[in-house]
Amino acid sequence: MNVPTMAEFMAEGKQPEVLFWVGCAGSFDDRAKKITKAFVKILQKAKVDFAVLGTEEGCSGDPAKRAGNEFLFQMQAMTNIEVMNGYGIKKVVTTCPHCFNTLKNEYPGLGGDYAVMHHTEFLKQLLSEGKITIEGGIYKGKRITFHDPCYLGRANDIYEAPRDLIQKLEVELIEMKRCKRNGLCCGAGGAQMFKEPEKGNKDINVERTEEALDTQSEIIATGCPFCNTMMTDGVKNKNKEATVQVLDVAELIANAQEL
Repeated sequence: MNVPTMAEFMAEGKQPEVLFWVGCAGSFDDRAKKITKAFVKILQKAKVDFAVLGTEEGCSGDPAKRAGNEFLFQMQAMTNIEVMNGYGIKKVVTTCPHCFNTLKNEYPGLGGDYAVMHHTEFLKQLLSEGKITIEGGIYKGKRITFHDPCYLGRANDIYEAPRDLIQKLEVELIEMKRCKRNGLCCGAGGAQMFKEPEKGNKDINVERTEEALDTQSEIIATGCPFCNTMMTDGVKNKNKEATVQVLDVAELIANAQEL
């Protein structure tokens, strides 16, 4: 897709407007790679001057910190901060709320001060600046529900940006019973994505998927690669793959733009 790296920009003595922090999921998970590609397509179409770190990007340290390994988190964070400060990075955008929360709220304490944006905020900014247009196209009139990622919503109070983008697609946005500040976690933030669940009556992601299916929506929109995995697994658990799609907000916009 011809995405430039910071090293290439530096070699030409140039500085991009924004660093796209891809994150582990967006780099290595086959499903999340599609979100990365969709976001890059939009950035290229909007002629945004951006770059990635490529092989110089390490894990943000979020999983280590949440699992209680503060030492490993600080090692990972310091390595990334050294690289980013070396390139003089000022502005970062990421499609992962976990990376977003960590870079925005925890890196400053270790010497990494950047203006960090979630991709839904950045896309909304591009829209307001007239750099992208969103027409309903293939999604016009469809019923869509949005699942709030914990690290985007409750942790950082970002609820409206993704919803504003979805509504621009001229769809019917149906809220789940538990949404926004009262939204139910899909379980991935509690590491349920990485391990077998404890004994209980029902998996947390199945509970959340049932709430999404209750809205009779054709599409469950997410703004997080982890949430995407958990909701997709929930849809499979309910044998609804044929009728319900799970798509990131960036994918919805990229698909709508292609027509």
